[in-house]
Amino acid sequence: MLVREAMTSPVVTIPPSATVRQAIRVLHEHDVTALPVVDEPGRLIGIVSETDLLHDVFEHDPKALARTDATAASPSRRRVAEVMTRDVKTAQPNTDVTVLAETMMKTRIKSVPVLAGSDIVGIVTRQDLIAILAHDDARIRDDVLASIAEYGPGVSHWDVSVRHGVVELHGRADASAKRIADVLAQTVPGVTQVSVRD
Repeated sequence: MLVREAMTSPVVTIPPSATVRQAIRVLHEHDVTALPVVDEPGRLIGIVSETDLLHDVFEHDPKALARTDATAASPSRRRVAEVMTRDVKTAQPNTDVTVLAETMMKTRIKSVPVLAGSDIVGIVTRQDLIAILAHDDARIRDDVLASIAEYGPGVSHWDVSVRHGVVELHGRADASAKRIADVLAQTVPGVTQVSVRD
């Protein structure tokens, strides 16, 4: 499966001049965990996450017998440019989603913007990856059969079984038809592995 098949699009973005409080509202209103930060022409210059925005936002409450010193800067005056991450990991639409998922796990990144050239065309979050894996086996089987049937005659005579996202294709076909069926099955959301057998 490719990144373009897993990403969320269009992407909610924010300018670096927005306040932290404005960014928090945008996150909440759109139910997202991170916002790509874009300059005036729309180029990616950073990303701001929930963690970035929550850092030093709350003042200590004296009723809790905690320290009573206030935070360094009021969230209403701080700007996204001050708290965003500038070194942004990105992906391309044709990247294998498995490679991206491994990178996200190794680096503990929760959201990765997807770029086509310099244009932001999508974003992949951990939530997107979980949604893919949440497809049950019956739905995956139906989607694999539909994908193969849609391609046309010659590759539509397959028995399909799915167990925990692993697809087995059974059918008598030449090498070309097997390769096509294999590729089509791999594009279906929730498929983790495909094997083709006679």
